[in-house]
Amino acid sequence: MFTAHDLEDAAAFVHARMAPTAQHHWPLLSAATGAQVWVKHENHTPTGAFKVRGALTFIDWLTRTRPDVTGICTATRGNHGQGQAWAATKAGLTAKVYVPRGNSVEKNAAMQAFGAELIEHGDDFDTARVEALQVAKAEGLFVVPAFHPELVRGVATYAYELFTAQPDLDTVYVPIGCGSGICGTIIARDALGLDTKIVGVVSDKAQTAKLSVEAGRLVETNAADTFADGMAVRVPVQAALDIYGPGAERIITVSDNEVADAIRLYFTATHNVAEGAGAAPLAGLMQERAQMQGKKAGVILCGGNIDTGWFKTVLDGNTPKL
Repeated sequence: MFTAHDLEDAAAFVHARMAPTAQHHWPLLSAATGAQVWVKHENHTPTGAFKVRGALTFIDWLTRTRPDVTGICTATRGNHGQGQAWAATKAGLTAKVYVPRGNSVEKNAAMQAFGAELIEHGDDFDTARVEALQVAKAEGLFVVPAFHPELVRGVATYAYELFTAQPDLDTVYVPIGCGSGICGTIIARDALGLDTKIVGVVSDKAQTAKLSVEAGRLVETNAADTFADGMAVRVPVQAALDIYGPGAERIITVSDNEVADAIRLYFTATHNVAEGAGAAPLAGLMQERAQMQGKKAGVILCGGNIDTGWFKTVLDGNTPKL
């Protein structure tokens, strides 16, 4: 989808608006996994998650190609909405954001602080997404989908940074929600001509991406009831499947208990806070530690926006229940 030059240009654009995030080798994580672990710290962006990168490139593209647009409308569980609100309002646009009922209280507050008009609708992300599409059409707002080439172009800059700094990674573990993160990672790897294997990680309670790859077609699920809300997706995206289907080495599932274990490990080993989806790649590496012994592995800590109550539950040794 993009060349190395395209990604270099995208990185320059993003870096003019936010600093690159660090990639650190943490010895205690290596001791726990047996691999040489490098963490890509997307929890250190201006919104605490990787999605802001795609928001920057998307809103830039939107204002250049549709100068008459006045506002956007989108659906989210939180990190996508924070990024879109931040970038849209900086560009002078309104940002209407739909979330499901019972969404993260603290992510909702953050989206509003970044300038979003927040509306709760439905019981899950995919229901909120359908409502956002209908309202956008009725009100003349531009729909920001969960997956779009201009979103992926921005998101891919985190992988471009990681692979430029550490080009000899054997395997990188990436969480999958709607797919922009893993697709951006695959695209950056291929653009740079690397052999790194990309492993997608999904919740065992939200397996739409894994099921779709195995079936070779889109497979929706009836529920996505995981506290790792960034992966709580029922309906896959064809354009994303077209990239991660052939581009990922494999897709694995992790349980909520494994995710909670990984959140605790991140905090004790690095004193970084990880949300559920942010910890899922480390959970995947822990699950595969026998085959990763002595290898150089990357894990994408894609976000740190976990509600205080859930984080306290995890640190107390438990797993949040929905």
